[in-house]
Amino acid sequence: MSLKIKVVRTKDDLKEFIFLTKKLHRNHYGWVPPVYSNERSYFDPAKNRALTYSDYILLLALSDGKPVARIMGMINNRCNEYRHERYARFGYFECPDDQEAAHALLSYVEDWAREKGMTRVAGPMGLYNQDPAGFLVEGFEHNPTINTNYNFEFIPGLLEKESYVKDVDYVVYKIDLLRNLPDFYHGIYKRIADRGEYKLKEFTTRKQIKEYILPILELMNECFAELYGYNPLDDIEMRILAKRFMPVLDPRFVKVVTKGEEIIGFNIAMPNLSEGFRKAGGRLTPLGILYILLAARRSRQLDSLIGGIRKEYRGRGIDVLMGYPTILAARKAGFVFADSHHELEDNKKVRAEMERLGGEVYKRYRVYRKELVF
Repeated sequence: MSLKIKVVRTKDDLKEFIFLTKKLHRNHYGWVPPVYSNERSYFDPAKNRALTYSDYILLLALSDGKPVARIMGMINNRCNEYRHERYARFGYFECPDDQEAAHALLSYVEDWAREKGMTRVAGPMGLYNQDPAGFLVEGFEHNPTINTNYNFEFIPGLLEKESYVKDVDYVVYKIDLLRNLPDFYHGIYKRIADRGEYKLKEFTTRKQIKEYILPILELMNECFAELYGYNPLDDIEMRILAKRFMPVLDPRFVKVVTKGEEIIGFNIAMPNLSEGFRKAGGRLTPLGILYILLAARRSRQLDSLIGGIRKEYRGRGIDVLMGYPTILAARKAGFVFADSHHELEDNKKVRAEMERLGGEVYKRYRVYRKELVF
């Protein structure tokens, strides 16, 4: 076998990079294909603003001239400046159970990052925090959710053999929506709602959400500023993200809390769409869209996407004011359980809230790091 690393430079190279996943995961139960048109946009500086202020490189590993593995190396210069770091990231890592290919790709990214003065490589991550982060290390038997990795079980081992170690873990809770809620939970909700200091905004149409979506993202920027690897969005990026997510929002599961005219909290969830994306095969054709819509109707799993509460209002029951009606709406719609999405392992307050609702950790994702030696 003759292994060669190729830098992606042409449209044909990029096509091979994007569609390699389809080849590698052809018989991989549980894997959900990406939306390939979104993938093309992600790697286009005209459509992905983060590429204009980041250094990046796309690599293919070729065996006997054919692509067998891939990786993206990234240096988010704006995030590094914001966080006073010199970190590189890797993402879009796809590889067979082949240590030689893994070593060739990872070491190429490490050398590239080292030449640019970086002191660490971490991943898998994307340029944005809304991109998938962490490789699945526990819970392979469960359905993946939107914007998460569903990798082969051997992938973490390939990294560990290249001296990558745990940087952070994200845990995911499974919450039984049919379980009786603790009495105190309803009591907190009623007390906060009756007091009238905070107002819960609920929606029946996407049109009603439209005026709130940018303020929600502005608050997300504020709430997530201290989170691991967070890259604050500028106004243009927030508008792009709003446009991207508006079509898939389910108004029943978007909750906003205000105090006066100020938005102080938000929570967004949606039906699990994995089966629809599998049937669509990564293509948003009319038939593909129909598959996704049908999956939303038939799903019994509610996936949490994002949520946040302005710092000075935390610990005042705002989470319950949003969470209680979300659970009731989910029950009414026939959902059986909820997936909490990523929660940092050391986020004790959020984890305690999940566990008060009877949630149990059923998936775990890991971001790895490697210090670069000069």
